[in-house]
Amino acid sequence: MEVEGKIKLIGETQTFGSNGFRKRELVVTTEEQYPQHIMVEFVQDKTDLLNSFTVGQPVKVSINLRGREWTNPQGEVKYFNSIQGWRIESLQPAGAGQTQGMPPVPPAEAFEPVDNLNEEDHDDLPF
Repeated sequence: MEVEGKIKLIGETQTFGSNGFRKRELVVTTEEQYPQHIMVEFVQDKTDLLNSFTVGQPVKVSINLRGREWTNPQGEVKYFNSIQGWRIESLQPAGAGQTQGMPPVPPAEAFEPVDNLNEEDHDDLPF
């Protein structure tokens, strides 16, 4: 699954417990009629993936949905969900006028007209 939007917040890396469990939170705001603020957790070595990103940057985050069951001291069973990120990619801002991965095409005015064209010259192309 994937979530696309602009980075609203990048949290600091937090460390928990004696085994050094690491977690870092990212909030992505979707760009739709009713924008959503989606909190995504990056854990362990994935926390470092956020180091090169900044607030306001458009991104695509690959996620997994996680669910847990917990029984409280009174014996009641509770369920918790989390969204865990495992990859993050920078996206080109919307409206930049390019297809992703394609070089920009210069305007026609950037090319000089040909003035020495001789249509009787034959080329060696086979078609």
